[in-house]
Amino acid sequence: MRDPYAVLGVPKNASAAAIKSAFRKLAKKHHPDANKGDPKAAERFAEVNSANEILGDEDKRKQFDRGEIDAEGKPRFQGGFEGGGSPFGGRGARGRAGPGGFEYSFSGGGPGGAGMGASGFEDILKSMFGGGPGMGAGMGAGRNAHFEDQPFAADLDLNVTMSVSLEETVKGGTRRVRLPTGKELNVKIPAGVAAGQQIRLKGQGETAPGHPPGDVLINIAIAPHPYFKIEGNDLRIELPITLDEAVLGAKVRVPTLDGAVQLSIPKNTSSGRTFRLKGKGLPHKTSQNLSEFGDLFAVTRIILPDGNDAELEALMEKWRADHPYNPRKDLGE
Repeated sequence: MRDPYAVLGVPKNASAAAIKSAFRKLAKKHHPDANKGDPKAAERFAEVNSANEILGDEDKRKQFDRGEIDAEGKPRFQGGFEGGGSPFGGRGARGRAGPGGFEYSFSGGGPGGAGMGASGFEDILKSMFGGGPGMGAGMGAGRNAHFEDQPFAADLDLNVTMSVSLEETVKGGTRRVRLPTGKELNVKIPAGVAAGQQIRLKGQGETAPGHPPGDVLINIAIAPHPYFKIEGNDLRIELPITLDEAVLGAKVRVPTLDGAVQLSIPKNTSSGRTFRLKGKGLPHKTSQNLSEFGDLFAVTRIILPDGNDAELEALMEKWRADHPYNPRKDLGE
């Protein structure tokens, strides 16, 4: 058999997850039920499974990488082992075209053997091919699994990520989405939708003869906002104020998701002071009542005018001379 890495099309440093993903894709592609007109499909399918027997088992993969076993799981040294069995408890995988259709058998090892057990491999096949009479819990070592009468489970779902604005998460809306197939759909965004949620559009996915159409799965992401920062159900905004507003106090307008509101800034407000605007955040994800919202926290930032202002500098010189104070005394200065 060819090098299992070449069979699965993965590099030698591939992760276990990458190997598993490659195996699933190739097993679906070369499964005999999906290639009934191709007499070599069974051979390719057997080769893919044999490669996964090596690379899908951590111990066997290490033994292969060290040169202790070959691509079929057999020891590279001679003596003491007859037939095709492995002294390391591995399992062989054989495919053949029988009189009743394609048969695939998993042999060796037994319940205590190393590597992937029959039940573990059965679980992978169930997830890929939808189970069936020949894939029941009774399939164990040495039994045959008949695939010819089982429907091939085609994956016709489409996954699409849609970025929505903060305003849309609160009020909802409608977006036109272009699918990888080229089809365009109007997608209704429900009010209160959150990042990570999924919208399913039944029957709008890909199609294949003999199969029901798949679905479109819209994965929601929230686009960055120019001035709001998301903190769970709460929002945070940096609120610029002038020096005179900080010293003398003022009423300033603060933007929110449903329009600007007035905020009273008291006299002698330092930069960094935080004001809470109750109920001006995002809808609670766990609440069925969309009238429950988080809060908006406005953090003041004192902004000085651009450029040099001789009058302001003279005022500060006089003020510093008459009112000395040390805001860093708690830092040991």
